[in-house]
Amino acid sequence: MTRNSIARLGSVCVVVSWLLGCASGPPAPDWQVNAHGAMQRATMAEWEGNDRVAGVEWRRALEETRRTARLDLLALVELSRCAVRQASLDIAPCEGYERLQADATPETQAYARYLAGVPEAADIPLLPPAHRAVAQWLLVPPTERSSATVLMALADPVSRLVAAGALLRAGRLDPPGIAVAVDTASQQGWRRPLLAWLQVQADVAQQSADAALEALARRRLDALTAGAAARPARTSD
Repeated sequence: MTRNSIARLGSVCVVVSWLLGCASGPPAPDWQVNAHGAMQRATMAEWEGNDRVAGVEWRRALEETRRTARLDLLALVELSRCAVRQASLDIAPCEGYERLQADATPETQAYARYLAGVPEAADIPLLPPAHRAVAQWLLVPPTERSSATVLMALADPVSRLVAAGALLRAGRLDPPGIAVAVDTASQQGWRRPLLAWLQVQADVAQQSADAALEALARRRLDALTAGAAARPARTSD
């Protein structure tokens, strides 16, 4: 993983700010620093499609956090893992978080509802600042304002993809919003999210009889999967 790749993931702090202590202040304890680094590496590995490394790093993040015996922080790490996977449209039940949900903080519970696309009005001030406007938009009836406008207001690509997943689960992501998610994953070179979002774009284009967009999305999918097949297997990181 390159230094620039790690730097691009500094925004993971937005998702896990209660845990990682990303704000300025006294030096963080070792477990926080270690958990932070492990979660960054796990996120990049997830999005590169390197499941082995991702699994190792998520386990490391959990073990570092477990040193505190704080169930609320363990719940947050588990939910953060689900947020990262949801950005790649893996919306399987978040079982690790669900086991700890009763011990999660109100902020973490609010974030879980937001990820599921069902935020409540009382959740808005509890959410990470980057996601409050998106959650607020979900609370009002649909208007002519495109989801693309809402997503493009998020400067950070990590937050943008997480928000796109929440909007999709809420049924509020239109084709321009899907295009924003595709472009975001493409610009960052995040293979797994790009595969997922290109597939969504192709399927939606097919349903709306947009043959040109469907064909383009499928050509891009072919290029992406052909490139993966041509690469030698990775034996180390």
